[in-house]
Amino acid sequence: MPKKRVGKFLGVPYDFRAPTWTVIKERAWNPNDRRIFTPHILGWGWSINLYEVLRRLGLKR
Repeated sequence: MPKKRVGKFLGVPYDFRAPTWTVIKERAWNPNDRRIFTPHILGWGWSINLYEVLRRLGLKR
């Protein structure tokens, strides 16, 4: 049985699939997502939604 390549372990998200530009944009620069911390683009942990950081600092609308 193949191992699961995306999910959560002990509450921490992981994604071991090859990243696509769509996933990179969705997790690192997403104006439609209000979360600062999104699931990691590749690996285990979190990525930062830079758009949301800038919006909260008042540098983006």
